[in-house]
Amino acid sequence: MAAIAPERLEALIRQQLDVFYARRVQALSRLNLKDTLRRKNPYLFRAIGVQKASEIVEQVLQAFMSSSDEGIFGDAFFEPVAKEVCGGVAAGGAGVDVVIETPNEYTVLSVKSGPNWGNSSQMRKLQDDFNTARSVFLNKKLRKHFRALLGHCYGRKSGEPNAKRSYSVRSGQAFWEEITGDTDFYLKLIGFMKDHPVQHRIEFEKAWNQAVNRFTAEFLKDFATAEGVIDWEKIVAFKSGERRQAKDDSGTSDGPADAA
Repeated sequence: MAAIAPERLEALIRQQLDVFYARRVQALSRLNLKDTLRRKNPYLFRAIGVQKASEIVEQVLQAFMSSSDEGIFGDAFFEPVAKEVCGGVAAGGAGVDVVIETPNEYTVLSVKSGPNWGNSSQMRKLQDDFNTARSVFLNKKLRKHFRALLGHCYGRKSGEPNAKRSYSVRSGQAFWEEITGDTDFYLKLIGFMKDHPVQHRIEFEKAWNQAVNRFTAEFLKDFATAEGVIDWEKIVAFKSGERRQAKDDSGTSDGPADAA
């Protein structure tokens, strides 16, 4: 397969970083404090001596972004780059991402960020998708070798089909080399980012600070006394109180309602 030109690769990387940061800012703007707070342990905050609303807010936001970023980055950066450089075409309805066809081989490719991408049910679903793709291939009666490939954009895991799975696995350097023919492609991905992330980080920090201010004001309004002291019982009741929930649903309590 033809290697992608350096200037095209750099432009592609910059383009997908733009998408990544736009989606990060969008995720912050759409975030709901109470929905996010429900995922945290109020007893732990109390036990470590947190006294500032802004500290709780920042920890909640950091936890959200650390888990959200991995998924966003895979979807907005890794997968589009892999699809662009592999020389294949989008798989139409086969449950996998790309079809790479050569004179002798027909490869269906599923792209994941890293080796810890899914649970057992998701892995079974991938196996089913590859089996479906194989059936489609056989129906086409193409006189080529069929291959199913799971690619991890980082990591070191590698393997061939076995009794438990019908597809090959390639990670990190091996994956990028296989779909581009370039041994050093995995290094070029990081090198061609250059200073673009630094420029974006300045813009992101503005959105971050606005979110911290917005959430802190909301937190103080709903979970602090008039003197600005955190009302821990109110937080715990919001998170875990079934009786408080019942009263809230009936409209006889002023406490914050919990979600079902």
